[in-house]
Amino acid sequence: MPRVQLPAVTPKRKAWNKGRIIGQKRPLLPRQVWAIRVRLELAGYLRDLALFNVAIDSKLRGCDLVKRAVSDLVKNDRVRERVSVMQSKTKRPVQFELTENTRDTVTAWVRSPEMIGCHFMFPNRFHDRPHISTRQYGRIVRDWVTAIGLEPSG
Repeated sequence: MPRVQLPAVTPKRKAWNKGRIIGQKRPLLPRQVWAIRVRLELAGYLRDLALFNVAIDSKLRGCDLVKRAVSDLVKNDRVRERVSVMQSKTKRPVQFELTENTRDTVTAWVRSPEMIGCHFMFPNRFHDRPHISTRQYGRIVRDWVTAIGLEPSG
């Protein structure tokens, strides 16, 4: 039985991921972490500095990080040294320690006037949502990376 060769079909539009680096990105080098940390400290961005430090210490996914409540990290006006969190994807508990530098920045952020009456650690400032979204977190991280001169897609 002979095979029938069909003509090649050309796609009508280019694939959304053609030429893009998708998936997991390379981790930041220690000097890049410190460059971001120093820029945030000099600029006086308490929320971003606390977000960055907690992200580095916890190694949580963005969706789990933005949902952290103040009570997860702070108890009786003191920042916990060891935190246990349930991951939303795997439904498994994760424990991590917060370094001294992170505890100091979280304490400063919680005591700032913007945090009065907030339930979540990283509240949304503009909309009626209780905390920043994962997409907003991604934009914030992209801004940090471009601020130190790296390509955000890499």
